[in-house]
Amino acid sequence: SARNADATVAPVGTRAPAVQLTKMISAIYILDSKGKVILMRDYRGEVEFSAVDRFVAHILEEEDEASITPIFVDQGVSYVYVQHNNLYFLAVSARNADATLAILFLYKLIEVFTSYFKTLEEESIRDNFVIIYELLDEMCDFGYPQTTESALLKQYITQSGTELHKAKVHIPDGVSSRISWRPPGITYRKNEIFLDIIEKVNCLIGSNGSLLRSEIIGQVHCNCQLSGMPQLRLGLNSRVDFAQDVERGRSKGGIEMEDVQLHQCVNLPRFEADSMITFVPPDGEFDLMTYRLTADIKPLFWIEAMVDSHKHSRIEYLIKARSQFKARSVATDVVITIPVPPDADSPKFQTSIGTAKYAPEKDAIIWTIKQFAGSKEYLLRAHIGLPSIDTEEEFARPPIQVQFCINYYTISGVQVRYLRVVEQNLKYQALPWVRYITKNGDYQIRTT
Repeated sequence: SARNADATVAPVGTRAPAVQLTKMISAIYILDSKGKVILMRDYRGEVEFSAVDRFVAHILEEEDEASITPIFVDQGVSYVYVQHNNLYFLAVSARNADATLAILFLYKLIEVFTSYFKTLEEESIRDNFVIIYELLDEMCDFGYPQTTESALLKQYITQSGTELHKAKVHIPDGVSSRISWRPPGITYRKNEIFLDIIEKVNCLIGSNGSLLRSEIIGQVHCNCQLSGMPQLRLGLNSRVDFAQDVERGRSKGGIEMEDVQLHQCVNLPRFEADSMITFVPPDGEFDLMTYRLTADIKPLFWIEAMVDSHKHSRIEYLIKARSQFKARSVATDVVITIPVPPDADSPKFQTSIGTAKYAPEKDAIIWTIKQFAGSKEYLLRAHIGLPSIDTEEEFARPPIQVQFCINYYTISGVQVRYLRVVEQNLKYQALPWVRYITKNGDYQIRTT
């Protein structure tokens, strides 16, 4: 029973080893941007309602938003909160609760509410408070997180009104199943699974071309359209090293993944033992794994900006954009944002490819290129007028920003060796599809 004080509680969301917990969440609050309580659910009766006033005071006291911590203790009460849009989601406990589990549970609340209401903001909370109370009661029992899969919750907590008949009340098998994220009886005419390896590049490049900061944020995204209860096994290329490989001296000196987070469907003991990713997938779309890499990389795009400034008259730009990946790859929807002085006017452009326009709301030139092949260089010339009145402040050039998407390409070298699907009862042949995508994250190039 969840009410057993010595119950073993499995973490919510991101899979981690089960830990022995004796204390959990006392209450959940949802507050608006001014700190006013919209609704709350008291699970254990351990914390006075006035405790939320101390949280509001704590938030208002901190003038610097960056200095506000998501976890703090005040007068013996532990506070854990996350902010989403114009809302605060707050968990409080009168005891020494597991703070990481509380944060994960709050994010799961946001994920489930968003799945139900599409947009999660103050108005949607007020309009749906009845169903929210139902979800809060079903997702957490006496302070212990329970069912947190939105697909499972939607089977018996619906947004449409129904007449209650005792004989028709049915609790889905997944609620009490060991595999709560996948209900039985799923069927498809064509059994397929789509796997996307998506990597976002965060990069800061100096004006001399030197790499100042680089980071890759990776995501293994699945779209499962398989019948029955399939067992899947994913094999990555032999160069991939997980944290347990490095700790146990099994590192191959290749691609060292950090901050690996796995979906709860992954068989964690098997993964920790031999780094094998085996899982029974949820139906539909989900993130199987996320990871981070901090290895130095060769910048995919290099932008060189030559600026000729004529005071009180005009500024002339010559922008050279060069792709530094293999010629057989093509970047699509490339957008290069070049900052210009805020008082610029009368822009004129000449490009060797794509289109350029002046965006006064962003104080920038936006150069758009639909397709940018690898190992190519293109030019943009821009002529921008300046007011004749002298301004006291000299224009400090912010960095150039680049957006792009390269299909069938991974910058880290992570590759899928195999994806095996076994369904013991139905014994069908499944079609696995794998796609690689590299996108920009925070990709900036300094000009000064």
